[in-house]
Amino acid sequence: MFAIDSLPQMAAALAAGLLVGIERGWKLRDETPGMRVAGIRTFTLLGAAAGVAGIIAGHGFAAASGLLFAAATAIVAIGYSRAVLDSGRPDATSAIAAMVTLGLGFLAGIGEEALAVAGAAVVALILALRTEVHRWVGALDEADIKAFTRYAVIALAVFPFLPEGRYGPYDAWEPRTLWLVVIIVTGFSFAGYVANRLFGARRGTIATAVIGGAYSSTAVTHSFAQRLGAGAGHGAENAGIALASAVMYLRVIILVAVLATSLLADFAILVAPALLAGFAAALWLYRAAPATTGPAPPGNPIAMLPALTFVAFVAVAAVAARWAETRFGEEGIAVLLLLMGSMDVDAAIVTAGGLEPGTIAPRLAALAIAGTILANMSVKLGVTLAYGGREARPAAWALGASMVALAASLAAGYMRL
Repeated sequence: MFAIDSLPQMAAALAAGLLVGIERGWKLRDETPGMRVAGIRTFTLLGAAAGVAGIIAGHGFAAASGLLFAAATAIVAIGYSRAVLDSGRPDATSAIAAMVTLGLGFLAGIGEEALAVAGAAVVALILALRTEVHRWVGALDEADIKAFTRYAVIALAVFPFLPEGRYGPYDAWEPRTLWLVVIIVTGFSFAGYVANRLFGARRGTIATAVIGGAYSSTAVTHSFAQRLGAGAGHGAENAGIALASAVMYLRVIILVAVLATSLLADFAILVAPALLAGFAAALWLYRAAPATTGPAPPGNPIAMLPALTFVAFVAVAAVAARWAETRFGEEGIAVLLLLMGSMDVDAAIVTAGGLEPGTIAPRLAALAIAGTILANMSVKLGVTLAYGGREARPAAWALGASMVALAASLAAGYMRL
C-alpha cells in the first residue's frame, strides 16, 4: 500500500529530474568525457533521490529524510567544486540547476507533484533560453532597468502588504483596490515601453501609435503633431494620430471591463461607433501614407511620483463621490464623474467601479464617462491643430469624425434615459 500510494510522487520526482537533465545533457554534450559532473541520468536520479526523501518525510521519518537529502546535496556540492578546480572555469549554472532539481524532487515527494513538474518545465525553459536571454540583457540600457525595477516595486513590493477592507471618510478607501488601479494603469505604460524597445524602432510610426496609444494617446498626438508642424513628418504621422486615439478607445473599454464591470455593456454600446470610426479613419490615412521609420515613442513612462499622485487623486475622488451620493443622489455623481474624467478618464472609471452596486444607474455612469472621453478628444484635436498646422489637417478630420460618432452616440444614449 505504501508503494502504491507513493507512485504519483515518485513519477513526478523522476519527471522533474528528467526535464532538467535533458536540457543539461544536451547543453554539455560536447564536454570532454569525465569532465561532466551530471547529465540526463544523474539529474533524473537526483530528482528521484529527493522524491524518496520527500516520501520518507511524509511518513514520519524526518531524520532519515534529512540525512538522505543532505547526502545528495553534499555529493552535488563536492562534484561541482572539484569540476571547477579541475577545469578552472567558474560556472555555477549546472550546480544551481542540480540543487533546484533536488528541491523540486522533494516537493514531488511531499505531494506537490503538479508544482514540481511545472517548476521543472520552467527551469528547463530558462536554461534552454540562455542565448536569447543574454542577447536580451545585452540590449538593455539604464532606462530599461529603471523601468523594470520601478514597475516591480509598484506591482510586487507594495500590493501584498496592503490591508483589506474600507477606511477613511465615508469608508471610501479600499487600499488594495486603489493600488490595483496603479498596477493596471502603469502596467499599460510598462507594456507599451517594453513593446517599444522590442519592436518600435523597426516598425515605424504605426507601431509607435499602437504602443504609445496604449498608455498616452495625448503624448503621441503631441509628438506627431509637432513633427508635422516642424516639417519633419513623412506622411504616416496623420495616421498615427488617428490610430493612437482609436487604441485609446479600446484601452478604456478594457479598463471598464476590469474596474467597472457593471458598466461594460452600456459603455461599450456608447463607445463602439467612435471606436469603429477611429480605426476606419486611421486605416484610410495609413493606406494613403508612404512607409516611414517614424520617431520613437515617448520615453520611459514608469515613474513613482505620477503613480502616487494618481492614487491620491483617485482617493480624493472616491470621497467626493460618496459625499455627492449623500447630498445629490446619482445625478450629482454623474456630474462629478464627468468633471473628474475631463482631467483624467482613468480616475473616473476607477471611481465608478468603486461605488456600491445600485448607487448610480449603469447607463447614467456610462454616459458620464463617455462624455469625459469626448472632452479628452477635444483637447487632442486642439493639440493637433495648434502644433501640426495645415500638415495635420487629415488627422484633425479623422479625430473630428470619431468625435461626431461619439457625440451622436451620447445624444442617443441620453434620449434613452
